[in-house]
Amino acid sequence: MKSVAIGVIGAGIMGERLLNAIVRQDPGLMHACGIWDPSPAAMQRMEKAFTQVPRMPDAASVIAASDCVYVASPPASHLGHARAALAAGKSFFGEKPLAVDVTDARAFVAQAGAKGAVNFPFASSPAVAAIKGWVESGAIGTPQRITIEVGFKTWPRPWQADAVAWLDKPAQGGFTREVVSHFLFLSRRLGGPLKGVSGKATFPDAGKSERRIGATLKAGNLPVTLTGAVSETTKDDHNIWMLEGDKGAVRLCDWSIAERRMPDGSWQPAPDALPQEQARPLALKRQLEGVAKLARGEPHHLATLDEAFNVQEIVESILAG
Repeated sequence: MKSVAIGVIGAGIMGERLLNAIVRQDPGLMHACGIWDPSPAAMQRMEKAFTQVPRMPDAASVIAASDCVYVASPPASHLGHARAALAAGKSFFGEKPLAVDVTDARAFVAQAGAKGAVNFPFASSPAVAAIKGWVESGAIGTPQRITIEVGFKTWPRPWQADAVAWLDKPAQGGFTREVVSHFLFLSRRLGGPLKGVSGKATFPDAGKSERRIGATLKAGNLPVTLTGAVSETTKDDHNIWMLEGDKGAVRLCDWSIAERRMPDGSWQPAPDALPQEQARPLALKRQLEGVAKLARGEPHHLATLDEAFNVQEIVESILAG
């Protein structure tokens, strides 16, 4: 099998992060065939950081050189690049959300079929694999409910300062789209399709993204309770996803720590639990293995377009509520 050529559109945080993971892969499996961003400053940064990766003059050039196109640009541009990739006969792997408009996203998913996937790294997370193993072994008995809690000292988070122009605006940004969507995907992947949402978002600052949310919904037949807020924690980024059953509970803490509740009520981490800084490269490596399969038309474990669209519907319903 020939090496899969992956082109990158968007040289922000996520584009750079995945590009760094690509160049660390076996070049016989995949290689970075090019990158483009409309920002000259971003392209200069890529030239210094990735001397071996061609800088392309435009998005069309990236698409032409690729087997699979990774779209890491701001959300409003996602579907334009994705549609161009499909029209050129290429596969598409992109950041969430699929689009800023639910109707447009629905039409795209119907058109794209199995030619695309979305970068929800929980699909490849070692911690999620541990949680799934506990559940399948009967450690929690019959699953009964899911609870999601997220909190931020400030929004955007300090490392996202360069993206504040869109990340703290109501049209494309906010922590519900950027962070909560990951935990909704996890709920769908382990519980079932998301439905029956009732929620509310609070926008206290004109022209800025939400500062608080609260919602209830279902993942399959499991009730889900969701809360999130800015300025109510001293942590830059705090989150807990918990699945309770009639015999016990498991949870995912701060992105990468899988824990199981013991009979005495204490929480025990998985033996191989890793902080996010160490867990992220492992998940990205497995994500890219899935991208190679996507590009070859093979079955993969990545988040499907249907899953991503279901998450987007719920997110936008909460924000509209």
